[in-house]
Amino acid sequence: MNLISPRVDIAFKKIFGVEENKDLLISLINSIVSKEDQVSELTLLNPYNPKNFKQDKLSILDVKARGENGRCFNIEIQISDEADYDKRALYYWDKLYTEQLKVAEDYSSLSKAIGIHISNFTSIPNVDKYHNVFHITEKQTRIEYFKDLELHTIELKKFSDNAQEKLPDLIAKIRNSLDIWVAFLTRYDLLKGDNLPKLLDTKSLQKAINVLEVMNFTDEERDAYEDHLKWLRVEANTLKKAEAKGKAEGEIKSKLEIAKNLIAMGFDEKAILDITGLSAEEIKTISRVIEVL
Repeated sequence: MNLISPRVDIAFKKIFGVEENKDLLISLINSIVSKEDQVSELTLLNPYNPKNFKQDKLSILDVKARGENGRCFNIEIQISDEADYDKRALYYWDKLYTEQLKVAEDYSSLSKAIGIHISNFTSIPNVDKYHNVFHITEKQTRIEYFKDLELHTIELKKFSDNAQEKLPDLIAKIRNSLDIWVAFLTRYDLLKGDNLPKLLDTKSLQKAINVLEVMNFTDEERDAYEDHLKWLRVEANTLKKAEAKGKAEGEIKSKLEIAKNLIAMGFDEKAILDITGLSAEEIKTISRVIEVL
């Protein structure tokens, strides 16, 4: 097997969702949340279990944990852009919040629930920054009243979406500890645990790289990983084809619109052919349409 990708959820959970690597999960969470939500200890609520794959190889492998201050965290890395992803994010946050309440307990026992959604796609196209934080606020005054809801989105492609990117280009982007973790998730192939640049040379990153390099899969895990990786590649290829098709259709539409205007202005066929690059048959079709209109 080639170098394992930490963006595939199975590998992600084997890195961050096991007892021996709780320090990595703590480091990741603390790089994302505010100072008041930092944790020094965590309890894993759904530790990694390879038996899960026997039932559903394409299951959602999130990481749930509770901090020593009672705050609950749900960290999920999402491979592909599915319909209603925003609704599902809220649904999983709601489960994280409501499942805290046990029989005979009252609402005062509920602690803040923080959802962290790391995506391998762009879900917020009109915002350039890759890390966004959402709360419920009053529309006009922006007062934050319902403080127990907090959702983080981390869009990896906004940080690095260039397969030709070199290590110096990656280093130039590093500004904080979250940048370091996102660099690991996106360009792990450029990083060597025993030879990290000074800016990236942290104990947590060294350990994460070492965990990734020595990661072993059972037969079930290997099959599930390959299924998830295949899914990721198919989705990426589908997206590229859709983008290419949309670009091509847009260019043709633009040329047709230009040809239509040139015909209306009285340009001869040869001039329109030279300007637009359309075929003579396409121009004749546009002329017929204009005559009908």
